[in-house]
Amino acid sequence: MNEMKLPTVAYFCMEYGLHSDFKIYAGGLGILAGDYLKGAKDIGAPVVGIGIKWKQGYTDQRIDEDGKPYDSYHNYDYDFLEDTGVKVGVKIRDVDVICKVWKTEKFGNNPLYLLDTDIPENADTWITGQLYGWFGEERIAQEIVLGIGGVRALRALQIPVEVYHFNEGHAALAATELIREKMSAGSTFEEAWNATREEVVFTTHTPIREGNEAHPLERLEYMSAYNGLTREQMEQIGGNPFNMTVAGLRLSRISNGVARLHAETANRMWQDVTGRSPIIGITNAVHPPTWVDERITRAYEEGGDLWGAHMEVKGELLDFIRERTGIALNPDRLLIGFSRRAASYKRSDLLFSKPEVIAPYLEAGTVQIVFSGKAHPQDDNGKRIISHLVAMMRKYPESVVFLENYDMTIGARLTRGSDVWLNNPRRPLEASGTSGMKAAMNGVLNCSILDGWWPEACLHGENGWQIGGGFEASDFAAQDRHDSEALYETLLGSVFPTYYEKRTQWVRMMERSIETTREAFATKRMLDDYYRLMYLKKSE
Repeated sequence: MNEMKLPTVAYFCMEYGLHSDFKIYAGGLGILAGDYLKGAKDIGAPVVGIGIKWKQGYTDQRIDEDGKPYDSYHNYDYDFLEDTGVKVGVKIRDVDVICKVWKTEKFGNNPLYLLDTDIPENADTWITGQLYGWFGEERIAQEIVLGIGGVRALRALQIPVEVYHFNEGHAALAATELIREKMSAGSTFEEAWNATREEVVFTTHTPIREGNEAHPLERLEYMSAYNGLTREQMEQIGGNPFNMTVAGLRLSRISNGVARLHAETANRMWQDVTGRSPIIGITNAVHPPTWVDERITRAYEEGGDLWGAHMEVKGELLDFIRERTGIALNPDRLLIGFSRRAASYKRSDLLFSKPEVIAPYLEAGTVQIVFSGKAHPQDDNGKRIISHLVAMMRKYPESVVFLENYDMTIGARLTRGSDVWLNNPRRPLEASGTSGMKAAMNGVLNCSILDGWWPEACLHGENGWQIGGGFEASDFAAQDRHDSEALYETLLGSVFPTYYEKRTQWVRMMERSIETTREAFATKRMLDDYYRLMYLKKSE
């Protein structure tokens, strides 16, 4: 890419996963954002990131003696952050709040600017305390800091921006600041809105309408989130209650879902929203240098011993599991990896839905499965799912593992060292699913429902396997029964026999997995798509 010809992009996101020890991420959204900034650095794209310096970050989630998850928080200090010397102010509950701006490029990423309220000038230092913690008022305060404070930080840093990219609805209030600026210069509200729309692009992620954040207008007004606009103007933008995704769609010239199927789902979800931008599909991607083991890449590119390299990496994963849990798994037995946020639609425990089918294989050690993932601190049902996985580990201590307190380190270990990567959400509720891409590039074979990114990549029996034939049903119980049967059919009829009886075919599938994903689902392709389809305006 020729940097001189590309528009400068400011990328707004609530979280960034740049390194396991930099605790300003929760999961997939943040890891995508971190990979995006690293990918931008690799190709010289003129992109800066805007985020928040979280004092405690997301929860550390441990398992107690009863097998139940509990949450804990720690204060973190980061000596590698650069002090920009810039401070900006925002209004929260009609009080002036000062945001200090930090910067980091430490992890091979483009500049990331982080706003911080934990400074002596503020009475409310804890606004930037916990990522996704607390309740509605605190979330709005954090979104004021990210959005309104983020735009003001860009101005104070004197960074000229041509495109504002809101990654998820959390950043939507940034557009109110862009509108306010233009109205202060003499534009009408409609003129300012239309001009702002030409500067903003938006990415929507959550394919469940109820999961898209909304706030009562009265609460936004109390929190000073109107930012100079009237109630009527805010309602025009986001409705009542004010839906952050609806606002993102109405404040942008173009939007995207994070896979082709997700774009179809999002267009159906939001078809009744008047004045919204078109939603296209730009499939998420991953940063190969961060996630792909060099030994796997070398063996693939040089025609070396791919199986030998895989077994070396798998052995390191088993050592890691033993260190963390005391459980010694068998390197010669099939190892399935499953690592996702514990949410109902992801069905982490679907494999156990028919104990009479799977129990003999677990008892014999024919299949070993390692789980990881966190539940949101306020999601009691997600925590029940984790408790069930821990109960299965205690029931089958030689075949089932749950690794507590999921982070990027665990994610990298599992997507490199597993034999199979399992994914069984209720289609079409998976937006993308980047962990499967990481696994595929490491020669770990995906066995997945045709949801998220997998319909674009799956060559059944050639580079992995599909489960269930793209079945969808409004009756979740019926869908779960269908997909449970399909899961067992695929595992028992295809995956197990290939692993144990057709090693040459298995290795050929590993090679094909790498071949078909290493470029198509890498950050360079994603960034090329963003510039070509969203950042660069079509000529008149």
